[in-house]
Amino acid sequence: MQAAEKLSLEQIQAFLEAASEVEFKARSRQEVYGWVNRTLREVQFEELKKNQRGLVRRYIEKMTGLSRAQTTRLVGMYISGEEVKLKAYRRHQFARKYTREDAELLALIDGLHGRLSGPATQKLLYRAYHEFGEKKFYRLAEVSGAQLYRLRKSRHYRECRMAFESTRPTQVSIGERRRPEPNGRPGYIRIDTVHQGDLDGAKGVYHINAVDEVTQWQVVGAVAQISEAHLLPVLEAILAQFPFKIRGFHSDNGSEYINHRVAKLLNKLLIEQTKSRPGRCNDNGLIESKNGAVIRKHMGYVHIAASHAAAIHAFYQEHFIGYLNFHRPCGVPEQVVNAKGKARRVYRWYATPWEILRQLPGLTGHLKEGVTIQQLEIQARAQTDSQAAESMQKAKEKLLQSFQDRRVA
Repeated sequence: MQAAEKLSLEQIQAFLEAASEVEFKARSRQEVYGWVNRTLREVQFEELKKNQRGLVRRYIEKMTGLSRAQTTRLVGMYISGEEVKLKAYRRHQFARKYTREDAELLALIDGLHGRLSGPATQKLLYRAYHEFGEKKFYRLAEVSGAQLYRLRKSRHYRECRMAFESTRPTQVSIGERRRPEPNGRPGYIRIDTVHQGDLDGAKGVYHINAVDEVTQWQVVGAVAQISEAHLLPVLEAILAQFPFKIRGFHSDNGSEYINHRVAKLLNKLLIEQTKSRPGRCNDNGLIESKNGAVIRKHMGYVHIAASHAAAIHAFYQEHFIGYLNFHRPCGVPEQVVNAKGKARRVYRWYATPWEILRQLPGLTGHLKEGVTIQQLEIQARAQTDSQAAESMQKAKEKLLQSFQDRRVA
């Protein structure tokens, strides 16, 4: 129908009576809204009486196919002084809390610390803002675990962190002949050897990994061979580096630790020696997890020649041990027993080994002679977590590059 919006009220009345069985349909909503706006303006709807308004409403419903409620809404728009037209669609969006800069900071922290677990990373972000006053972490300091993993999946994070190497667990079936009983006291260490592989019949370097069972204080060293001449001096140096008194020494059944010379050294230091027993492979899980999460994660799986042992050991002493104990959070296990009596470990608290050691009751009595809490606290505060990690990563890159240079030469 041409110029249907320009009919008079009498013509509208006659049209409705004659076209009661006829239905109309518009081609688009935009066309419908424009026609309704013109029709209401032509009949001067705001000046009509009540019965006349009803006539116009029925006419609009007939011509557009709109429901009564839709027609009422459009008429209400016109009466309020608003032009009847389509409103631009705006998709609802939640306010964005974390920015591209936060994704970059998270990528930086993961790069420096080797992409730790979510709770451990949360602890690093919390410490960066609350303990070291790094203002740029003010949003990430309170990030939830779920949001942290969402940020890791974001496109900008992936652009900053292009490559990842998943930690592969070391499959070692170890038991325990007598379980050490630290009873909440530091000084009961677990020790193991990590071999860096063979190449063309040549043995690689050996890493000596020692971890305290209670505080997770960790000291590592490297030797070219696990013979007496090479191992005993490094082993004695490792025991001397723990800030607290050593009371127990637990290892697997490898001959590098279960021998008369090591036993003599431990007896001289009044350290109790225990070893693994078959069928108890989970009892020594702490040192095995540290082998994978620390040694393998940072030194990898490829062969490193034994001739590099001295350089690796120096890197451990100067950069790596301080980072592990003062700046790298780790999970503190808590044993929970359910209603059926089944015990399981949960990790509600993440802290650095120094934080765990610091909160132990009677700490002064556990420390070695000449070691004070103040000295350890000064060492912990000398650098922020990020600064210590960055310094360690640079030293590690320089170390690994020296291996390449020597191969080329």
